Amino acid sequence: MSRVPEDIKTVPRHIAIIMDGNGRWARERGLPRTEGHRRGADSVRRVVKACGELGVEFLTLYAFSSENWKRPKREVDALMRLLQQFLKSRTPEMMEQNVRLQAIGRLHDLPEACQAELHRSISKTAQNTGLTLILALSYGGREEIIDGVKSLLESVEKGHLDKAMIDGEVFSKHLYTRYYPDPDLLIRTSGELRLSNFLLWQMSYTEFYVTEKLWPDFEREALLEALRAFNARSRRFGGV
Repeated sequence: MSRVPEDIKTVPRHIAIIMDGNGRWARERGLPRTEGHRRGADSVRRVVKACGELGVEFLTLYAFSSENWKRPKREVDALMRLLQQFLKSRTPEMMEQNVRLQAIGRLHDLPEACQAELHRSISKTAQNTGLTLILALSYGGREEIIDGVKSLLESVEKGHLDKAMIDGEVFSKHLYTRYYPDPDLLIRTSGELRLSNFLLWQMSYTEFYVTEKLWPDFEREALLEALRAFNARSRRFGGV
């Protein structure tokens, strides 16, 4: 059941979030970075629940970028273990909340154990009809566009597509996100003002909302503030 406050007239169909600030949150408290990531996973749980209650249809979370592989091996290994643990422990909760899990990115780069757990969770939640939660894993916007171009060229070479037919809509069907609408709202935590190689093609008319809150501190009320800011915008999509 939707639980939308009266002052929020329009709920975005698709929200994307750059979950930034886990490391800073931990450093400010004298804790290891891994603890920041663990507390960030708790925020994921809260936001998924809130989005489901508010009637959001799609939620894309930038969980692990293609650039994140450059981090120290110990941290990367800890993040992969946390991902695996999150999927294993939260899938029953996703079933209870009618959440359908999906993932985008170069998923074959993930450790085999993570890939297996991810596929199990996706399969188990496939028939759910509520919020679609999309995890961007080993994801990069430029890499997605490159992979899309390769897919498009392959279709042309095989005779499945005439190059004269190629336009923005056709190209979109060759991206990782071909099954989802473009985001209406992008939320970025920790105050940073950049896209960080996230959904570069899809963000052409997305509304941006930046908060100084660090991701582990991001809760339902912070999400509602982002929705209130979204409702104050006039979306003209290039028109008058």
